[in-house]
Amino acid sequence: MSDELEAGHRLEARVHGRVQGVGFRYFVLEQAQRLQLRGWVANDDGGGVTVLAEGPRGSLEVLLDALREGPPAARVDRVDPVWSPATGEFERFGVRSRWHSGD
Repeated sequence: MSDELEAGHRLEARVHGRVQGVGFRYFVLEQAQRLQLRGWVANDDGGGVTVLAEGPRGSLEVLLDALREGPPAARVDRVDPVWSPATGEFERFGVRSRWHSGD
């Protein structure tokens, strides 16, 4: 399977609830790496977490389910997903300290 087909979808999700200061970004990092996704996760200024991930749709759906659950110390109230075609701009999945435009 070509790299283009592997990274065919993009999921941008905003996670609401008690998700900062509870290891949520590193939980997402672990899940994304296990699923071989590319992109990033970051805290946002509104107290939530933003996730931008690219890869096969099925793997992104698994990540989305994990976001809805979260790590044990988190309380996820809501996840707002937005789907689009992948851009292929990421080489790996990483943790960012804060979301910022231009990424």
